[in-house]
Amino acid sequence: MSKIVRFHATGGPEVLTLDDIEVREPGQGEIRVRTRALGVNRADEVFRNDHLVELPSGIGWEASGEVDAIGPDVEGFTVGDAVSMIPSFTPIDYPIHGELAIAPATAVVKHPDTLSWEQAAALWGQYLTAYGALIEIADLKAGDTVLIPAASSSVGLAAIQIARSVGARPVALTRTSAKRRRLLDEGAEAVIVTGEEDVVTRVNELTDGHGARVIFDPVGGPALTGLIGAAAPGGTVIIYGALSSEATTVPVWGLIFKTLTIRGYKVHELTTDVKRRKAAVDWVLDGLARKTLRPVIDTVFPLEDIVGAHRRLESGSQVGKIVVTVPR
Repeated sequence: MSKIVRFHATGGPEVLTLDDIEVREPGQGEIRVRTRALGVNRADEVFRNDHLVELPSGIGWEASGEVDAIGPDVEGFTVGDAVSMIPSFTPIDYPIHGELAIAPATAVVKHPDTLSWEQAAALWGQYLTAYGALIEIADLKAGDTVLIPAASSSVGLAAIQIARSVGARPVALTRTSAKRRRLLDEGAEAVIVTGEEDVVTRVNELTDGHGARVIFDPVGGPALTGLIGAAAPGGTVIIYGALSSEATTVPVWGLIFKTLTIRGYKVHELTTDVKRRKAAVDWVLDGLARKTLRPVIDTVFPLEDIVGAHRRLESGSQVGKIVVTVPR
């Protein structure tokens, strides 16, 4: 029997429980992992509140640990390998938050031994999300300015590092000045406090009136109008989340006159494509080796306090990834 994170009703963090479950043997093309750390994502919050989910349900997209058992037709792994999971599945099919987790072998990666278990669990979701948007889709180059709303999130910090690694100029957006210094320390070239400064004015000052060629937005809502106003002609706006609970409006004439591209994006479009996934994983591994990429951990919680980890996520006060450790 293993402790598995589940919820028997949708709602806030308090619905999460640790249930004793017998985890099956891995099937064809699957690997069973004895987890050491779990990465907590905003997607976990959305899933936990999804009233269409069949209950009780497991949860989780990211984890690191040691290979415990290998299913038929799986090559390249041995029991005991240190691995981490790429989010290329849903918790409906593979709920991986718990002491033991079954995952498709295509979603399991041997990570560098220079990473701690906590860093490995804070790796793939954030870097592959930012890589797919900024490198694959936007083709971010040296000298480009990229606006990064919600920059203190794990994806936001990954975007700052990726922009820096290619010589682009990451401009972090945050609601209050509380995180300004930290974002600058993490590599942002400039920080715009949206509750105190006008985004369009500040971007024009930072770019000599040219605007930002790339905008990487997980928020949506009314703020999108200002982001479009700050975009450079011919720029690309990539929307990968909807943190705002308000309606998202688009200034059509601004879109037309600037000939902008607005692109919706989800990391699964990359992670479920064999060629794209391999290219992305290799790119991230190279960045780790060159030390241009470095997972940032906000807070570490024990498995017994999985509720506290989700409460920290919902507080919005984190800078970097929230991680849960699993006892041996």
